[in-house]
Amino acid sequence: MESEVIQARIMVTLKNGVLDPQGKAIEHALDGLGYGEVGSVRQGKVFDVTLETADRTKAEATLKEICERLLANTVIEDYMIEIAGS
Repeated sequence: MESEVIQARIMVTLKNGVLDPQGKAIEHALDGLGYGEVGSVRQGKVFDVTLETADRTKAEATLKEICERLLANTVIEDYMIEIAGS
């Protein structure tokens, strides 16, 4: 019997008000390339995670714990979890 899987995407971004030097550098580079209409750029990280479970509630709790413990520095970063099919 094949086990069920839940696929999720986690996006981690800097909180508003936190300086983003990499985003600023990208913004300046885009301006130099002729994309002056770009107002601002904020950079972040994306993680695609597969959990071997059919229990969506448990998967959501596990993903939140993973973010809080490892993937996001919650002092300066926010995270958003998207589960496929939701």
